[in-house]
Amino acid sequence: MEIDGRTRVIVHLAYPSAHLRTPTLFNARCVERQINAVLVPWEVAPSDLASAWAGLRSGRNLAGAIVTIPHKEAAARHCDRLEGVASDLGVVNVVRRASDGLTTGRLYDGEGFVAGLRNDGYEPRGQRVLLLGAGGAATALAQALLAAGVVELVIANRNIERAEALAERLRVLNPSQRILVGPANARGFDLVVNGTSVGLDGDPASPVDVETIEPASMVADIVMKPAMTPLLRGAEARGARIHQGMHMLAAQIDLFIDFLLGDAQTAAQPTLRIA
Repeated sequence: MEIDGRTRVIVHLAYPSAHLRTPTLFNARCVERQINAVLVPWEVAPSDLASAWAGLRSGRNLAGAIVTIPHKEAAARHCDRLEGVASDLGVVNVVRRASDGLTTGRLYDGEGFVAGLRNDGYEPRGQRVLLLGAGGAATALAQALLAAGVVELVIANRNIERAEALAERLRVLNPSQRILVGPANARGFDLVVNGTSVGLDGDPASPVDVETIEPASMVADIVMKPAMTPLLRGAEARGARIHQGMHMLAAQIDLFIDFLLGDAQTAAQPTLRIA
């Protein structure tokens, strides 16, 4: 990749940022598509997000931002406009900056997660799902799984009030579906999903007791570093099928590029593959 004075810059808002894998895939894909753009990590503490957002508005060569933990909900509040499911949920994971500095947010986490499952040969429709977490990423996954037709969604979160609040929001959007709050116990579930940062970058914890995981289940984790989290290692030892976090990311890269850089000249677009 050759960076010059015309390169469009996208920042990856995160805290911390050392674990980020998105820049590697994003930048390689821009090279494949012959787009003069680069994604760089932007480690911003939550207390500094407002000032960082002012910089995002004023940087004229900035195309926008990709947003990850812990900023997905706060970033939505800073956007001038929210589109699609981001408007329903108040969560974003990508923000486009217009030439006048106004920002528009969208949410592709859930769409990417479900697409990643299906690309991996797993169909969530009709399944009983335990979702671990009630933050921004978990919110996106919850709505996408409901839209995909899961038969039941149970939300488990350390803060019960937050889990209840999310369940209530989801019931309004999906009045005919079964949405509950329950304990972090995987027994009886077809699909177990970690929507938290537990297990990230050396954290030895698992968001659920792996002894409750059933061999016939699928266990998915959105954490990407390490690729094999304590949850996934425990699930594999129990004989369960596992689904790594990279699948969700890979399914979103072209969505990010098209939204942020849709005005860029593109070449042929071969299918994005991960190892």
